Amino acid sequence: MTTDATLIRAGYVLTAANPPVIADGAVVVRGDRIEAVGRYADLAPRWSGAVTVEDPNGMLVPGFVNTHGHFSEALTTGLGDRLSLWEWIAAVVRPVGPHLTREMARVGTILRGAEMMLSGITTVNDMFVCMPGGGEVSTGVVEGLEALGLRGNVSFGAQDLFGDWDDRAVLAEHRGLAEAAQDSPLVQFRVGVTSIVALSDRLIDSSAELGAELGKPLHAHFHEVREEVTEARLRFGSSALEVAADRGLLDEGAVAAHCVWLSEVDIEVLVDRRVGVAHNPVANMILGSGVCPLGRLSRAGIAVGLGVDGPASNDGQNMIETLKTAALLQKVHHLDPRVIDAPTALGLATIGGARALGMADAIGSIEAGKQADLVLLSGEAISTTAIHDPLQTLVYCLSGEEVRDVWIAGRRVVQSRTIPGIDLASVRSRARRLAGELAAKSGLPSRLAGSR
Repeated sequence: MTTDATLIRAGYVLTAANPPVIADGAVVVRGDRIEAVGRYADLAPRWSGAVTVEDPNGMLVPGFVNTHGHFSEALTTGLGDRLSLWEWIAAVVRPVGPHLTREMARVGTILRGAEMMLSGITTVNDMFVCMPGGGEVSTGVVEGLEALGLRGNVSFGAQDLFGDWDDRAVLAEHRGLAEAAQDSPLVQFRVGVTSIVALSDRLIDSSAELGAELGKPLHAHFHEVREEVTEARLRFGSSALEVAADRGLLDEGAVAAHCVWLSEVDIEVLVDRRVGVAHNPVANMILGSGVCPLGRLSRAGIAVGLGVDGPASNDGQNMIETLKTAALLQKVHHLDPRVIDAPTALGLATIGGARALGMADAIGSIEAGKQADLVLLSGEAISTTAIHDPLQTLVYCLSGEEVRDVWIAGRRVVQSRTIPGIDLASVRSRARRLAGELAAKSGLPSRLAGSR
């Protein structure tokens, strides 16, 4: 058959669906969709005219879904490793926020978005935290995502209790970002909130009203550290999740990042409002925040995905590293190697993340009719030389260097570990200059000297 399709063959297709593994499998891509999934021997005769991409020893997996991150931290990696979250926000995030520009947002998104894609991420849920600039700063994220062809949910991290932030400017930043995403085929807008305890009562209500007006769900941090839980109870008499639910912020489709310190009432709120959770194991470990209760969330039927978090709270943007860390953290925390297995861990990075973002009908698994977001992992690496169990190999053996090719909506955006159309050398050069400028203006070196 002569077609306009692409036939991708791999030694193993890991579907994150049923069946979970297809040995010597293949996927047919036509346009932006998956046309067929099955054994190579069955599909090859039917699609004999298709363009063929193959790695008979490799693995084909769904594109990874990064459920939480901050491109606003793209130029501030490797800082404050001895700081807790509250200290880190004061020493890094707040000083940087007033000096971020649209150009920094665009270049930083391309730089760190490329890093994500080269670890297999095809969808990112981002929150850009900066001083509001009338809708003109965070829009650089949309420009960066479109340049890469990276699928994304974008939000502006609103707050008004720290620094001279005017509510009208905050809402203008939201609206500017929403307008920038409106005509993008790959980018969607969410209403962002840094943390309930960082918002005045007026901005809490304004944020809920904006979400209702635009029909857009929430992306916010919840219950990341005990200090946040205590502060919310002292101020409101209840938890941040309870406040958000009572004030109209948790309409269906909301995503709650972290959720480390949860009461049983908080779990009930998540279930009742069908809130997805973004688990960020590496950032939680670096900042000493605690361990997300994955078992409790799973037993309650809550959708959980993985997040690499920001480049200043994780430092790396590698989903394969995050995937392994998520599994190991649960095992050592519970002192039980059986508490999580490889298929469950892979599910967090794929279909679990898609469910958490309300996108499971389109992405997160390799099934006919879904968007063709796919990652081909090379079978010619040392780590993939002896594959006995492909699921365990993916979760525990890889580094990210095995990512060979990546497709997003049927377009090959990574080819042989290069990103066509992106001059990464020029991006890195520009990013270095901007990072130096940002550090100098925000005084980061001197502010952090005492943490060493």
